[in-house]
Amino acid sequence: MHLHRRKVRDTVVVVTMLMGVNVAAHFSNLNPWVVIPAGAVALVALAPGMGLTWGDLGVRRSSIGRGLAYGGTAAALVIAVVAAGVALPFAREFFLNDAYTSMRTALFAAVIIIPLTTVLPEELLFRGVLHGSLERFGVKTAFIGGSVLFGLWHVATSLNLTAGNAGLSALLGTGSFGRWMGVALAVAATSVAGAGFIWLRHRPDSVLAPVSLHWALNAVGAIAAATAFQFQ
Repeated sequence: MHLHRRKVRDTVVVVTMLMGVNVAAHFSNLNPWVVIPAGAVALVALAPGMGLTWGDLGVRRSSIGRGLAYGGTAAALVIAVVAAGVALPFAREFFLNDAYTSMRTALFAAVIIIPLTTVLPEELLFRGVLHGSLERFGVKTAFIGGSVLFGLWHVATSLNLTAGNAGLSALLGTGSFGRWMGVALAVAATSVAGAGFIWLRHRPDSVLAPVSLHWALNAVGAIAAATAFQFQ
């Protein structure tokens, strides 16, 4: 009973810290590019005190090869699908993102900003510490809890999603309804993505697999947006 209470307490601490990092990153004057990586470092540093090993975080030398193989395959599939989408005129509009009107900006984001401030921190936070914490209550709990929390993590960053995407603006409108429908779609999509990341984390027992897929989704999406603008 005492051990169970400790696991519950540790998980509550992890979730509370995730909430704190999210609020500080998006609803304060602090720079999210600093807050989120710092939060990831802090939680990873606290993990041993919660009884989590590097293996629990998906970081083990023996699974590096499998992690890269699974992740590389998933990333290649994303690249193929996105390339096909950008090539189709009727789908191209949905790739337009005001943040990536310039190819130079998109490439810088894909190589530097996205991996260092989004992909690695979020994977260490969610498929690392949170997953290791939740998995102690069973795989089902890790899948459901991790997926839902990953979706909710993206509420703040999706508040202006509809307004910044020409395809969604045309489909949903630019008013309050369109804004919150955009948020709902983003939460649903990232929850599903979270489940996929967790599956990838489990198969090779390595966080490198979801890191690769996560990078492909974000970075290739940025490059696809810049490419789509070239057709305008």
